[in-house]
Amino acid sequence: MPTAASWTSGWTGGWTEARRAVADVGHLVRFRTGTVRRRGSAAWFALGFVALTTAAAVVPAYTPGAGDDGRAFDLLLLLPTALAGFLGLAVVSAVASGGGRELLDRDPGAVLPVSPTTDHLGALLLAPLNIAWLLQAWTLLGTTAYALGPSGLAAAQVVVLLWLAVATALAQVVAWTFEGVRRGNHGIAGVRLVTLALLGLALGLQMADALVTVLDRLPTRRIVLGMLGGVSWTWAATIAALLVALVVAVALGAVPAYIAARRAPREEQRVESGRYTARRLPGSDLAALVRTDRGSVWRAVPMRRGIAVLAIGPGAVALLGDLPWSTMTVLPGLVASGGALLFGVNAWCLDARGGLWRESLPVPPGTVFTARAWVLAEFLVAASMVTVLLAAVRAGVPSSAELTALACTVVVVTVQVVGAGMRWSAQRPYAVDLRSARATPAPPLTMVGYSTRLAVSTTLTGLVFSGLARVPAWEVSVLVAVPFVCWSLARLVRARARWIDPVDRARVVMAVAG
Repeated sequence: MPTAASWTSGWTGGWTEARRAVADVGHLVRFRTGTVRRRGSAAWFALGFVALTTAAAVVPAYTPGAGDDGRAFDLLLLLPTALAGFLGLAVVSAVASGGGRELLDRDPGAVLPVSPTTDHLGALLLAPLNIAWLLQAWTLLGTTAYALGPSGLAAAQVVVLLWLAVATALAQVVAWTFEGVRRGNHGIAGVRLVTLALLGLALGLQMADALVTVLDRLPTRRIVLGMLGGVSWTWAATIAALLVALVVAVALGAVPAYIAARRAPREEQRVESGRYTARRLPGSDLAALVRTDRGSVWRAVPMRRGIAVLAIGPGAVALLGDLPWSTMTVLPGLVASGGALLFGVNAWCLDARGGLWRESLPVPPGTVFTARAWVLAEFLVAASMVTVLLAAVRAGVPSSAELTALACTVVVVTVQVVGAGMRWSAQRPYAVDLRSARATPAPPLTMVGYSTRLAVSTTLTGLVFSGLARVPAWEVSVLVAVPFVCWSLARLVRARARWIDPVDRARVVMAVAG
């Protein structure tokens, strides 16, 4: 019958499209790996990734207390919530990036026969190349190993690895759906209302002391029950269910990806086609450059989305968790390191071809550097202050030592991150188009390296001042902050001297203009 034929044709066409998309992803991966500047570094990264993942999945099982009825059992009870938390993190990351990271930039993809299914599979492939994803995955593997101990560890970790894949695929489905809705009529307002409603729901549950009850009833409990006891029929059924969910989620994600691809990106088009009223000329060259750089940052869609997630996300978590002031010092470093990854690690890519025009202006290069560093610093401080204000709502009145330690943390991590970002921007510039909401300022492997180094340095700094917040004398935090700031400022001055050098500056400008 014609109906049967149409169904057969549909299934055949879908299978053909899937095979073509997988082949295209392979071609694109080989193309991207062929452009890697340091092949040895990529090989070492892959080896380190395997080693760290293996260590996280095995070593905690052989530490004292693993698999006991004490702390290990408490972690086992929290494991369903941890699995759901990983899914939530993956959803937020994918939604903020407009469907996931791009395997191929938007402009080259416009002239190449890259289907939305290929784009969807490429975004799935790049999802683990994110330090937040990696840290959460290693934490889940380590928590599972410590909670269960050596007995049945291999079987349990297989379940965890499958859940990581399923959660990532489900996050892609949600992200593409949000992106498709966002590109529709009144879609931007609808997405914002849904986001506010979810945040309000979570806050309401917390205020009503019902959040723990909801977390205890999460469906991830069945996954945890399925990984207990080693290889069994329950374990096999859990594995089968996760495999089916993975296949369905990967296939289902292509549907909203097609819908999003057929709709114009409204936010990007609004920025590119918008009209901006001319203002009075600034009183100095520095003020004019700061205004130009500030406009290029705050009008860019990925910067606005990213800074909103970075500022509101940790602050909302601290608000729900009733984080004390002494622990709040970790938040500014987290926000600052994440904010630098939006553009600060390759700050000159904002100019692109306009860098050639900027170099023709009668402005000293040191002034250009100062303006860019200033805009990056105020970008990070603005995000950090939003996070701190949200976290402070339920934290009570701080002591002078706690408030001083938090203020010193904001200053120290801001100078640290700005110095590192401006230094890396001159050392390893990349030509990147940041108009797309899914763009990143550097290749995926490079971004993982940058994010790791920033996360380690800012987290250690936050822990130092977290301890100082418990010291009664507030002057101690100021005295400790001085050498931190001086060291970072010295590195920032060296980065400025490198930018002033005409040879180095020409190399950077030509690289980002490519």
